[in-house]
Amino acid sequence: MKQKTILLSLALTGFVFTATSTLAEAQTSDPVVNKVISIAAEDNRTMEHLDVVTNRFGGRPIGSDAYNHAADWAVYMFQKWGLEARKEYAGEMPVGFNRGPWFGRMINGDVALHFTTPSYTAGTKGLQRGHVVLEPKTKAQIARMKKTLEGAWVLIGGVNNGRPIDYTEKGDEMRARIIAKNDSIEKVNAENRIYNREMAAKRAEIQKEIEKNPSKAKKLSAQLEQLKDKEIIPLIEEPGLFFKEMREAGILGVIQSSRVPITTLNDRNCWTMTWETLPTIPDIKLDERQYRMIEEKVKLRELVLLEFDIRNHFFMGPVPFHNVVAYMKGEEFPDEYVICGGHLDAYDVATGGVDCGTGIAPTMEAARLLAEAGAKPKRTIVFALWAGEEFGLIGSKYWVEHNEDKWENIVNYFNRDGGPTVANSMTVPEEWYDQLLPICEPLFNLDPRFPFTLNKSSRYPVHKPTSAGGSDHAYFTVNGVPSISFGTGDPLGYDFSYGEIWHTDRDLYTKSIPEYMEHTSIVNAIVLWGIANLPEKLPSSAVYIENQEK
Repeated sequence: MKQKTILLSLALTGFVFTATSTLAEAQTSDPVVNKVISIAAEDNRTMEHLDVVTNRFGGRPIGSDAYNHAADWAVYMFQKWGLEARKEYAGEMPVGFNRGPWFGRMINGDVALHFTTPSYTAGTKGLQRGHVVLEPKTKAQIARMKKTLEGAWVLIGGVNNGRPIDYTEKGDEMRARIIAKNDSIEKVNAENRIYNREMAAKRAEIQKEIEKNPSKAKKLSAQLEQLKDKEIIPLIEEPGLFFKEMREAGILGVIQSSRVPITTLNDRNCWTMTWETLPTIPDIKLDERQYRMIEEKVKLRELVLLEFDIRNHFFMGPVPFHNVVAYMKGEEFPDEYVICGGHLDAYDVATGGVDCGTGIAPTMEAARLLAEAGAKPKRTIVFALWAGEEFGLIGSKYWVEHNEDKWENIVNYFNRDGGPTVANSMTVPEEWYDQLLPICEPLFNLDPRFPFTLNKSSRYPVHKPTSAGGSDHAYFTVNGVPSISFGTGDPLGYDFSYGEIWHTDRDLYTKSIPEYMEHTSIVNAIVLWGIANLPEKLPSSAVYIENQEK
């Protein structure tokens, strides 16, 4: 058997790849499959697509220019390959948000700071420099700090969960209730402290009496046991408890400790923002090691000066966002569909190189490989890049709900939204197995490093889920559309950790694994093509039980 060898060497942050990928010369009876394998062996462009979407457009939250430009590019590419592609409306944001560069440093010590800010939060007013203070925890503290707060960066408590402080009226109301409770607690504590001082004085007197009259020690010791202190009740902890008051006092921004890598999400209030209610001060999530260093200095009342330049920019809305949907029309059963996809949006302190560049790039390359191979499927193959998955599965939900007429005719939806691991298996109902076996056979030994396995499971059929969650397959499954995706693995041992990149500042192009990504594109193309050309539609009854009673 002739073999073609692709040498690929790519030095990556966290990984160093020097890989040899071996693709067997096509030996199937299907000319399209043969052509797909041949094209992929010579010219696999999966990583080119990933490079463009991550390094030219970068992070892509819905409502941003980066997302809209990426969507336009994807439509252009699908159309360039001969597919019927378009942007399909999925929703709109009330205001737009773009992220520019950000920089921060501790001046006295000249330390570059490692930090992020959530999407849809404020930037600085240019380069802003100020001293650092600890946040006030009581009314008495803020009363004596008002002048100090002016022009200060404020260290707030808690640990970053990716979200900013809620600066809205609802957030102010919540904090006001906590402040009121803390006032009550502090009143009780003040009385208890007085009582405890009195008890301490009495205990001291009794102790002296014991020293003077050892014969009375037993009786006096019993009295000591009765003189217990009253508990000092801890105050309710809430980061930025006096956020509104600090903002009115003129702080420059707040800084919260964050575990590394830094998780960075979005402001949930982005759905209700208006031009008049935009956030006004930065909400900084700082590397916990640097936070502790600065906090220690401030507690010792050392002067710490920080400067930040954070270019977060808003623009007028509403800003529509769209799914990108490309159709390779079926020639015999055009109203039956096989769909694959991933989400085009990504949080923007990184570039979405894994979440979900690893879904987008193989989806696009599968479309290109089939188009270049001259594929004319019996059923329509749909390639979908969804909007707003990170903000709540918005794009896929909208598409499913507005395409109810297609549900019964969707053979399967393949979703990819995980690590850059390789698609190397599929587990299907027993009733599907015999029809899928010849489709998957070309993959079994296509690349000896990634042997594909097709498994049948007796657990099917299963009850349809009653609630959505997870990723873009969710609303398909809730509505009875089969959504059996590929199993994946890390057979070469790159020790990829999804937790390291998930919604963090490390979700970059350099965290992807080229061999796995490229092979996944081939798997996508061959399986989509095979299912689209089955003589009969795979029965959804083999996947789901309609009766919800268990």
